[in-house]
Amino acid sequence: MKLPTIISAVEQHLAEGKSVVLQLVTTAESILNRRLGELSAEERAELDIELSPLEYCLDYLTRAFPTRQMEVYTDDTGEQHSRPMSDEHGNPVTNPQAEAARAELIEHICALPPIKAALDALLERFGHDNVAEVTGRSKRIIPAAGGQQKLETRTVRSAQADAAAFMDGTKRILIFSDAGGTGRSYHASLDVPNQQQRVHLLLEPGWRADRAIQGLGRTHRTHQASAPLFRPVTTDCKGELRFTSTIARRLDSLGALTRGQRQTGGQNLFDPADNLESEYAKAALVTWFHLLVAGKLTSTTLADFEERTGLALLDADGVIKEDLPPIQRWLNRLLALPIGHQNVIFDEFLALVETRVGAARDAGTLDIGVETMQVETATILEDTLLRTDPVSGATSHLLTIEVARRRNPVTLERVLKLASADNTAVLLRNGRSGKVALRTKARSGMTEEGTPVPRVELLRPTRREFLREHDLFETAWEPCDQSVFAAAWSAEAEEAANTVDTEIIRIATGLLLPIWSALPSDHLAVNRIVDAEGKSWLGRMVFPEHVAKLLKDLGVETTTPLSPSETLRAVQGGGSIALVRPVPCELKRSRVNGSWRIEIAGAPASQLAWFKSLGCFTEVIQYRTRLFVPTEKAEAIITTLIGAP
Repeated sequence: MKLPTIISAVEQHLAEGKSVVLQLVTTAESILNRRLGELSAEERAELDIELSPLEYCLDYLTRAFPTRQMEVYTDDTGEQHSRPMSDEHGNPVTNPQAEAARAELIEHICALPPIKAALDALLERFGHDNVAEVTGRSKRIIPAAGGQQKLETRTVRSAQADAAAFMDGTKRILIFSDAGGTGRSYHASLDVPNQQQRVHLLLEPGWRADRAIQGLGRTHRTHQASAPLFRPVTTDCKGELRFTSTIARRLDSLGALTRGQRQTGGQNLFDPADNLESEYAKAALVTWFHLLVAGKLTSTTLADFEERTGLALLDADGVIKEDLPPIQRWLNRLLALPIGHQNVIFDEFLALVETRVGAARDAGTLDIGVETMQVETATILEDTLLRTDPVSGATSHLLTIEVARRRNPVTLERVLKLASADNTAVLLRNGRSGKVALRTKARSGMTEEGTPVPRVELLRPTRREFLREHDLFETAWEPCDQSVFAAAWSAEAEEAANTVDTEIIRIATGLLLPIWSALPSDHLAVNRIVDAEGKSWLGRMVFPEHVAKLLKDLGVETTTPLSPSETLRAVQGGGSIALVRPVPCELKRSRVNGSWRIEIAGAPASQLAWFKSLGCFTEVIQYRTRLFVPTEKAEAIITTLIGAP
């Protein structure tokens, strides 16, 4: 259940010295008003109210439970059908056994402990004196002496006093609704006593994307001691992804509309794979339909799926339809399936989605809006003017920036906690490098033919990676003892924490729309670089292999050439570098026998001996002599090539 998990998470964060902020939508005030309206004066004197949405469940059960007696009849074609029965006067005939079953079910539900609204359950668990409530409700039930209930009236001043108590640190838990999500600040401001890090639990996002953004902005503002931790709350029911997906889509759309730029309103809170209404998800659903018709899925069969959901995938000729059900309808119909059945279908579907998103991310074509790059320092080494608008005078620039980033490794305490909570976790040590990793089972991938690809996830101190299970057996990773793991992990994490990585990046900034077509089309990432002093630069990343072409297309003649190390990184990253000296040729990355190599393409045969004297080597592949640069000598050879007369 969601609520016990939330309570446990709140207790854990409080124990870690953090303050907790919970965002929700419902306050159950309408249920309270309805309960109070049903009470007499005597009953109001001694309140005993349960604020549970039980009546909605019972009303639905009373109306929807099938009690009508059915009869079987044969139509003119000889086929048998069923229809509701009526007596000789036309009155409906009910089934006594069905009515008895409904009454028994209602009796059983009413005997169960009431399900409290999240707001009141949290107030009851942590105490009204310890929780700040900033909602719009005008009254609430609080415990009184002797175990009785007391009706407390709340005003705007009550909410203001609670918010002030939270910012002062008197209360470390704050719950707010839409009424408290506008015009207020709950962040760890440097001007208030409570500067503990905030943990923002998005308990109920609601359906208004603008209000969801308002709520997220209450705990993440300028002039704060620390940034908050955002935690969207969902259950293990995969059907709930239908709702979080809609929130992700609406947040992203709202960000594009309100900011006039491609920054997502979700602020990267959701992964692109979470949006089940994206182009990647729609393409994955079409593949899922074809695999279902071909009988290659294990979650369900075509006949069972069509019967349970009422969605027809084949036309009268038994051929799959061109006009397949849209993803919104498919998601809605899946909600009617048993939870276990939902989960296995979603696992297959999400495997297809993640495969597409992962391929787009690797290819650099994944459009994820603006990514913020937090760095320690950022120094502008060169500012190249790309274009000046003849009307407005606005300029476009290519900035060469040296950035220094401090690594943020996963702590040993954190990784051991993850290992204890996952029964598939295994502690590994690499026999060659001596490094360690936590292996956990990851969601299987799926090929276009419907073949599942079992995968594992390796969590390292500074990164994580996914491997196919059979590929893992060909590596040097092997299980190890916890003491060995802890020592190696602590050493690597400590080394990483004291390491500052320095690199040179290039970013096109300023007026980008007129030069957008000249920018590389295979890398669509928009980045915001922010240093420790708060200075920021927003623009499109330009990788080393694209610099020369960009400057040439825009007519910019002068530029600082790439260094040998930059050239090597550009080639290893998949780019190609044109060399003019000693002869025109191309330096690029090529795959040979399943592994990547650095190749010199276009070198004339008369110069092969000279290239070999530098340390290069040749191979005859498919009756063609190809020239390669050994990896261990690559930078030295490239230095010679760039500086060759």
